[in-house]
Amino acid sequence: MSCWDEWVEQALSRLDSMKILRSLRPIHYPNHPFEIEPKTDNALQVFDEMRQWDRASVEIEISESTFQRWVEDVPSSGDDLTCDNEDSECELGLRKLLLFSGNDYLGLSSHPAVANAATKVVQAHGMGPRGSALICGYTTYHRLLESCLAESKNKEDCLLCPTGFSANMAFMTVAGYVGSLSAANETDCQDGVAIFSDALNHASIIDGIRLAERQGCVQVFIYRHCDMKHLNELLLTCTMKKKVVVTDSLFSMDGDYAPMVQLSKLRKKHGFLLVVDDAHGTLVCGKNGGGVPEQFGCADDVDICIGTLSKAVGCHGGFIACSKRWKQLIQSRGRAFIFSTSTPVPIIAAAHAAVVVAKKETWRRKAIWNRVQEFRTLTGIPITSHIISLIVGSEEQALKASRHMLKCGFHITAIRPPTVPPNLCRLRITLSAAHTKNDIRKLTFALSQCISLRESGYFYTNGTPKL
Repeated sequence: MSCWDEWVEQALSRLDSMKILRSLRPIHYPNHPFEIEPKTDNALQVFDEMRQWDRASVEIEISESTFQRWVEDVPSSGDDLTCDNEDSECELGLRKLLLFSGNDYLGLSSHPAVANAATKVVQAHGMGPRGSALICGYTTYHRLLESCLAESKNKEDCLLCPTGFSANMAFMTVAGYVGSLSAANETDCQDGVAIFSDALNHASIIDGIRLAERQGCVQVFIYRHCDMKHLNELLLTCTMKKKVVVTDSLFSMDGDYAPMVQLSKLRKKHGFLLVVDDAHGTLVCGKNGGGVPEQFGCADDVDICIGTLSKAVGCHGGFIACSKRWKQLIQSRGRAFIFSTSTPVPIIAAAHAAVVVAKKETWRRKAIWNRVQEFRTLTGIPITSHIISLIVGSEEQALKASRHMLKCGFHITAIRPPTVPPNLCRLRITLSAAHTKNDIRKLTFALSQCISLRESGYFYTNGTPKL
């Protein structure tokens, strides 16, 4: 083991020299009282405006030691000095921060109906049966949520997965399996599968494609980010019949949309299977919260819609909205699904409540888009989504800007390699329905002190504002 200790130390030293050691920053939650649902009423509580508990999704606290480590850019494994009791006051005090780097876009994680749904199931069933969904981990709660998500995505059925990452992994490997079945041999892959992937797709899609390639008879084509001319050229030169085009709907590090209308036209022209990862658009985009495909009127042209429950739903898990045939195939051959323990029942019940609340409390979608408009008006940056990518250049510049925002009371992390390319380091800001207009004013004022929002001349390249 001493040799391994030495090798691990060498690896850490190398990462340190490259300035890519990452840190955990433990946070505290201030107390926000919930309005308890009456026990005699089984209907979900819904509200027509923001309440005190909604702020719990954007108001956090960190200890003074965590603050100092962050300011000094000291690597941390999360063992910063914290309170022994979350309800007690730390000797060194806590710093209040506004969270502008989370993914709880609608503020549903702190909704009383969501908390009550989880609490009721915990009290009745504990965590529920633990096991793969194919053994004993699939319950009526899971089925209810699947039906709700299928309806939201305008699909025949839906398959729940432990995470959004595993959902992409499961689907891509199954797509590769379809190609391996029809191919005569590994050297003749004409009957295999051709996968066309956007250059900036999420890591879960990339890793899923890599696993699919290992099955043989899978050819992968990477098209330039949102470049439909390039995609069309690749499709024209590919003679394989089975074609899959996969893309994020809303790109998490750039805040721009996939060209859904053009993709729909290309689908009609080339007859490929269109797979969309709508992780950041689900419940937020579209008139009914159906996501980016609904927003652009292309929901019927999307064959497979992959999503997550850990962002706008405010819970945890992933899903694949598809046909019943695809569902049966994925649950039979998708290794990331088959060999994973299913999501605990309380989380599933909470997610179902969140989806229902999001449909009824339409003010949440209106609120987040109001915040987008307010940021656009105050800064002059023509953002088009709730994900704002402010590219500042070098790693040191990004860290300096992040530290400044921290001192101003904002939790906004610097995004650095390997997440983004060198010299394209950025502040990634996310807006929430739980933010207020005053929050946006304070945010833009603090940003203007470390980044020249107007004078430096922002411009857009593929939807990303740059300095």
